[in-house]
Amino acid sequence: MNEITRRHFFAKSATGLGLAALGSLLPGEAQARGGLGGLPHFAPKAKRVIYLFQHGAPSQLDLFDYKPELAKLRGVDLPASIRMGQRLTGMTAYQTTFPTAPSIFKFAQHGSSGMWLSELLPHTAKAADHLCLVKSMHTEAINHDPAVTFFQTGFQLAGRPSIGSWLSYGLGSESEDLPAFVVMVSQGKGNAQALADRQWASGFLPTRYQGVKFRSGADPVLFLSDPSGYSTEARRRFLDDLAQMNQVKLREYQDPEIATRIAQYEMAFRMQASVPELADLSKEPESTFELYGEDSRTPGTYAANCILARRLAERGVRFIQLFHRGWDQHGNLPADIKKQCVQTDQPSAALVLDLQRRGMLEDTLVVWGGEFGRTVYSQGTLTETNYGRDHHPRCFSMWLAGGGIKGGMSYGETDEFSYNIAGNPVDVHDLHATILHCLGVDHTKLTYKFQGRHYRLTDVHGRVVKDLLA
Repeated sequence: MNEITRRHFFAKSATGLGLAALGSLLPGEAQARGGLGGLPHFAPKAKRVIYLFQHGAPSQLDLFDYKPELAKLRGVDLPASIRMGQRLTGMTAYQTTFPTAPSIFKFAQHGSSGMWLSELLPHTAKAADHLCLVKSMHTEAINHDPAVTFFQTGFQLAGRPSIGSWLSYGLGSESEDLPAFVVMVSQGKGNAQALADRQWASGFLPTRYQGVKFRSGADPVLFLSDPSGYSTEARRRFLDDLAQMNQVKLREYQDPEIATRIAQYEMAFRMQASVPELADLSKEPESTFELYGEDSRTPGTYAANCILARRLAERGVRFIQLFHRGWDQHGNLPADIKKQCVQTDQPSAALVLDLQRRGMLEDTLVVWGGEFGRTVYSQGTLTETNYGRDHHPRCFSMWLAGGGIKGGMSYGETDEFSYNIAGNPVDVHDLHATILHCLGVDHTKLTYKFQGRHYRLTDVHGRVVKDLLA
């Protein structure tokens, strides 16, 4: 009798598993494009999400959370009654005083709602009536990697599926020749924290649902192009033969990852035609580059990626995530945040206005924000024109637009120091639940069984913030 491993025994005994996996994973099948049966759970307002993740944590005090009374308290030690002995990072735990550092930037009201925005965001101000500014975000993590991981996966430790993977799994893609989940990364001029590819991984979901990273340059996707001298016809014949061999292994081992492999080879073949056309901005009118700013002419910049995000949305990609690095401003914040805003303000606003003009904003949800906020007290020396800010998970600001979100409103309040939440708190799980709700998904019902437990993006938490909904 031939030896059989425990793994092979259970794999072979899972009758029908491979066929079910193949039916849900192979391109061209209805379920492959539409995701799980029964989803969406109710009529969605949004068909897709563009998530503009500002990696490194923008300062809410210098951009969104206007605190004019702080000008009277410049240099005053932050009261212990406000800090309440809360956790500090290792970068300011050594400080014996915590001097209050009001923003040196001017604020003004914009839009019909009178939304307060910093002078650093003149273009965002033009889109104010489309934005829902949430000032009462809070999170659990105080350091970058676990905080970014928490925002991407709903958990601080690595290993769970990212939000884009959950949506790819649940809702599928509207496109047959592009993946459901695409990621682009750009580099700002400030201090950049490390950004791991696992932030857009599929965790314990089949690997088909992980994000596909697009790069700047001639080959936006690694290994997509055929080798020199290798024709498209030859590649088609090779893939057909390879698929037949993989089908044999699928029937033998009933491993869903084999079905994933077949599906991904097919997707890669179709992307060879669709991606170059997508990435070619030469046919965009001059007005597009004027709207998004001069940087948009340079591949790989945040502005160029914003244009690509709109083009991906037009082609049916479900979840598009831009990571822009460089917001980690522990020192020299006034100068560095200016540089970041020069790179991000105009294209972020342009994306919202561009979608609106094309009639796409109503079913495209745009999200802008980082992993936490910044402290009101200065890290290091405070002067009249310079200060730094440490990590602050207790309260910070994000904005959302389109896709079922109420525009032209500010939500939530912080205390007079922008240190604690004073009203309408929103945590990371609440944000995730609300994003899923806009897409017609009940966050408590989008689950995946792994190691005997049914997991979900929001774990055992989260509530839909109905006040934000249009």
